[in-house]
Amino acid sequence: MVRGLVNKLVSRSLSIAGKWQQQQLRRLNIHEYQGAELMGKYGVNVPKGVAVSSLDEVRKAIQGVFPNESELVVKSQILAGGRGLGTFKSGLKGGVHIVKADQVEDIAGKMLGQILVTKQTGPQGKVVSKVYLCEKLSLVNEMYFAITLDRNTAGPLIIACRKGGTSIEDLAEKFPDMIVKVPIDVFTGITDEDAAKVVDGLAPTVADRKDSIEQVKKLYELFCKCDCTLLEINPIAETADKQLVAADAKLNFDDNAAFRQKEIFALRDPSQEDPREVAAAKADLNYIGLDGEIGCMVNGAGLAMATMDIIKLHGGTPANFLDVGGNASEGQVVEAFKILTSDDKVKAILVNIFGGIMKCDVIASGIVNAAKQVTLKVPVVVRLEGTNVDQGKRILKVNVKPDMKSNLDRNSCLENHLL
Repeated sequence: MVRGLVNKLVSRSLSIAGKWQQQQLRRLNIHEYQGAELMGKYGVNVPKGVAVSSLDEVRKAIQGVFPNESELVVKSQILAGGRGLGTFKSGLKGGVHIVKADQVEDIAGKMLGQILVTKQTGPQGKVVSKVYLCEKLSLVNEMYFAITLDRNTAGPLIIACRKGGTSIEDLAEKFPDMIVKVPIDVFTGITDEDAAKVVDGLAPTVADRKDSIEQVKKLYELFCKCDCTLLEINPIAETADKQLVAADAKLNFDDNAAFRQKEIFALRDPSQEDPREVAAAKADLNYIGLDGEIGCMVNGAGLAMATMDIIKLHGGTPANFLDVGGNASEGQVVEAFKILTSDDKVKAILVNIFGGIMKCDVIASGIVNAAKQVTLKVPVVVRLEGTNVDQGKRILKVNVKPDMKSNLDRNSCLENHLL
């Protein structure tokens, strides 16, 4: 599998350099306008478009980029799907609109700075900081195209469907025969025969077949050279002038390849990410926010998952996945507590540490410093076992003041369940 090969190479190079292997981060997701620009660099047909973040930029774009267009497509830019069917908290329906040129400024103004809620954002929605102005193409057919990584074939898999512009999940459930899957040999690369199978799955009605095959090959080239984990176009469409055009662009990238894809990773938009996850990444912590009420701080992904399972088993719900790793510093433990206590839903915090590489005394010192810096309003349960466990317990016993003991419990019944 491509990702596995990359992981091994990165791990090996870091080991040779005598450094700790970097933690795996969540996959980079970029905005549609950024994806379209990247596709254009690889020769993929994309609509003419420009991203704007203010009404002044909207006016300049209309005058400078689209002076002769009677209609434009205005697309809100958030890192979530379902924009077209989404609703702004202001009441505006739809995050994608086709409007007359003289109405673009008005509709863009109603999107910029507003919160768009879609089926993928959750009820909190996401703020629209940019809108993407695109030329309105004369589309005669809409299809679906994607490339992803497939465990079964240990390589890239191209997915094509002759119907697009709607939920591919619904189509796959109702009309599974419409979905065509073409696995690609990672060592051979895409062949003309592979690309032809994809085009047959798309079943274009007017687009030139040879040109369409070349477009598929260019998309695969982008996928490989840019270390993508997902490339999705919904819809990929035929135009009246017989071209196959990427009318949408959703791209994810392997964070393990950040060291060689610096330009792409400079496109990361932290404003669209969970601020807790952004803070955790800066502190070199593995954190994923969940919807529960018990905050977890654990070392090791396996122990973290087991801890979350135990919480669920005993009637609780985890508020997060937080792995401090095997070499966390006191400062990182303090940052972890700041992140955990910033979640208003958290009613208690469970620290579950098995000291292997990680030392229990370091964790204990971090907990004590965190208690001094962060106002602990919820109970904290600490379970330490392993390297320097006695020192760690001694640090907690000596430094926990009477007014802190009600919220820092070292011998709870929950701890006994974990032993």
